[in-house]
Amino acid sequence: MEKAGISVAQVTAMTPVAKAVGSNRIVQARGIVYPLGDAELPANEEKDLRRRIVQQALDALATEGWTTP
Repeated sequence: MEKAGISVAQVTAMTPVAKAVGSNRIVQARGIVYPLGDAELPANEEKDLRRRIVQQALDALATEGWTTP
């Protein structure tokens, strides 16, 4: 998609795999089962966690030449 001019942010718990396939914008997920959340957290904390991860992905999309944090 990047080659077609469409920016992509990959949210993943498997960062080495994302790097291996050449992803440019990688955002660290919480875990494999719940990449954008954590069922063990209280609802309000999980909501904050989700917002942070999604915001990181949006920031990655808005940044030219993003590097993995």
